[in-house]
Order: sequence, then structure tokens, then C-alpha cells
Amino acid sequence: MNKLLSSIALLGTLTLGTVTLAVSGLAQTPPPANPGQPQPPSSYYPAPPPLQAPSTQQGAPVTALGSPLPSGEYKVERTDVTSEAEAQLFADARKIVWGRYAKIKGAKPGEVIVTRQGNVWTVKGRIDSVAPGTEGDWATIDGVVERIAPNLVQLKGEVAFRVAKVEKGVPCKVGGTLHFRRSGKSNVWRLAEGDNPCDGAREGFDLVLDKPVEKKPTPAQPKRG
Repeated sequence: MNKLLSSIALLGTLTLGTVTLAVSGLAQTPPPANPGQPQPPSSYYPAPPPLQAPSTQQGAPVTALGSPLPSGEYKVERTDVTSEAEAQLFADARKIVWGRYAKIKGAKPGEVIVTRQGNVWTVKGRIDSVAPGTEGDWATIDGVVERIAPNLVQLKGEVAFRVAKVEKGVPCKVGGTLHFRRSGKSNVWRLAEGDNPCDGAREGFDLVLDKPVEKKPTPAQPKRG
């Protein structure tokens, strides 16, 4: 009888120990992560900074760099003429009038040359101011015509203005796509982008039609008998 009681007591002790270990292990097991809550910080994240920054190779020199754009990307291969009448008028543009000095006594127009080379039209010209007090000031144009339409000549190029009292005489330029517009029956194409980029003054840069007067041959006088 005593042996039976001892066996029962021993079995109970072992069972109680197993339950205790199970409960202890359950208490030490971390709860499953909740997707809705941020992950608690870890002693290993973020990682500590390295003792030495990674070394880098020396960069290539920036001299003699080329453009990444294909060559000839903006080259005008052909002038688009949508108005033959406008083209005939513009072919006779031969003068430049500079509005900044046009009303000063003694002002004279400059010269512009419109050239047709195959399918491409070009424009080049210069005006030197000779009005008193403005000597040494000048304006130039150099470009390739992209399109000739009714009352419009559009070209890609540059117009430069040199004014002694502006930027200490350094030429101020407008470039890129330039638009020369004509109104009605006018014989003047005015630069739409004609504001001086340095002082904001309206330059009034005009290309003027100057068709030469055709001289009619004088009829031969009959000889007197």
C-alpha cells in the first residue's frame, strides 16, 4: 500500500513539473507579429556606420565634352514655303531699320542680304548707327529661314544689339526661333522677340522691303533726215 502511494506521489510530481515547464516555455515564446503594428526596433537595425567611407575613383575631366544630342539635330535642311507671294516679297528685303535710333536726325538704315541656296533661305545683315552720340552702336542678324507663311518669316538664328550705355557695351543677344511679322500691305517685317534682354527696351528691329526700281529702256529717237 505504501509503495502504491509513493508511485502516485512520484507521478504527480513529474506531471506537475511537465506542466510547469510547458507554462514556462509558453511564457518565453514571443507573441506572433501583428501585421498592423510596426516592427519593434532591433539592436542590429539600422546597422552602425562603417568605420571608413567607401573609396571612389577620380572623375573624368570636364574639358572637351561633346553634346549628347545627335549632330545636326537642329539644322534646317529645307525652308518650308507655304506662301509664294510672301516669299517673293521677302526676297527683296534689303534694309534694316533700328527703332532705337530711327527717329534721331542723321540715322541711316543698314543692309540685309536674303539669299536662297537651293532649298534653304538665309538672312544676314548689319546696321551701324551713325546718328550723333550713338556712333559705335550696332545691330546684326544671322540666321536660316525655317518657314515663310502669309505675313510671317520664321528663322532660326540670332539678333545682337550693341549699345554703349547698356551692359558697358557688351552685345545683348536674342537667339533661337525668331519670328518676323508683317501687317497688311506693309513692306516691313518686325522682329516679335525684339525686346533687349539686357535692359528690356523695345528695339524695333525691322527688315524692310526695298525692291529696286526697274528702269525702262528709253526708246530710240528717230534720226532726222
